Amino acid sequence: MEKFTLKINGESKEVTAEDDMPLLWALRDMLGMKGTKFGCGQALCGACTVLVDGEAMRSCSLPVSAVGDQEVVTIEGLSENGDHALQKAWVEHIVPQCGYCQTGQIMNAAALLNRNPNPSDEEIESSMAGNLCRCGTYNRIKDAIKTASQNI
Repeated sequence: MEKFTLKINGESKEVTAEDDMPLLWALRDMLGMKGTKFGCGQALCGACTVLVDGEAMRSCSLPVSAVGDQEVVTIEGLSENGDHALQKAWVEHIVPQCGYCQTGQIMNAAALLNRNPNPSDEEIESSMAGNLCRCGTYNRIKDAIKTASQNI
């Protein structure tokens, strides 16, 4: 076991964990941050997506030892009040059905808009392709991202 100091949502958080513990479990089980979801455990579905220095990363396959001094942003840190342009657009377009994948979808969309504040339909589809939605709300996700891009 080793002690790690992680920068999460603008705050330093200490966790004691094995080097290979996935960041997902440190967030959920050690820090009580339940917004990031476990999906497949193999970095294939995107439910566990967080931002690491602004880039979308699958926290189920990212060991805490690899985070270092990079800034991690979870859904809880995207906006304290839930008023980020993406969160508002998600509500406006009634994106979630079961809702399970939505935090990962939003975090992946946030990384996209960080890189490209005005993406085309093709860029949205390409960037979001790795995030799976069991309910098939992909068209609403794309519409919400387009709306959010106008309000960031």
